[in-house]
Amino acid sequence: MDKLLVDQIDEILPQTQCRKCGFVGCRPYAEAIAEGRADINQCPPGGQQGIHRISRLLGVSAKPLDTTYGFPRPNQVVAWIDEHLCIGCTFCIQSCPVDAIVGAAKQMHTVIADECTGCDLCVAPCPMDCIRMIPVDKEITDSASSPADVAKKQAAERARSRYQFRQQRLAHIKQVDNKVRTEKITQPPKDNQVSAEVRKKTIIAAALKRAAAIRVQATNESTFRKAE
Repeated sequence: MDKLLVDQIDEILPQTQCRKCGFVGCRPYAEAIAEGRADINQCPPGGQQGIHRISRLLGVSAKPLDTTYGFPRPNQVVAWIDEHLCIGCTFCIQSCPVDAIVGAAKQMHTVIADECTGCDLCVAPCPMDCIRMIPVDKEITDSASSPADVAKKQAAERARSRYQFRQQRLAHIKQVDNKVRTEKITQPPKDNQVSAEVRKKTIIAAALKRAAAIRVQATNESTFRKAE
């Protein structure tokens, strides 16, 4: 894989990490484009501007956005949580690709609006239907040099960093969990566990011995009565 080409394509993508393109993030989509496994027109948030920029980079003809993957929004949106209805289930926190939602289990959650990419991945998992996507006062333009586009690029770079940090954090958590699980399997039992197991086996063995003795005694008594 041409890592430089992937980096260049990823630089063009909006970093919403919305998965509308059919991949789990902007970077995987960039890798798929570079390898010829995906088309250049599968990113609704990137819009026609993004398609043209990728086509120029690859030296191929531009094409219209494939709307089977969704439609671009005329305005930027962010998630909003009705805090009166929030039950603190944490499903939205788990689904946010850039850690833009804060809260704790059974506590009210809230969105860090400046970090929200508008991916709307938090809406569907919410069991209380208390999350809505609301427009912010930022019109999306197709100009590559407007102040709005500069701000959008800065937001994309920040979102990429937050996404990468989250991926690293989740990978670390998984690694620690696997290590703990392996240690539990391979570690010899503690002394108190051994003692408990020994006591259990001793009690069972004694009970079996008593049961066998009772059976022998019952058999002997039955034989004695018949002999009489």
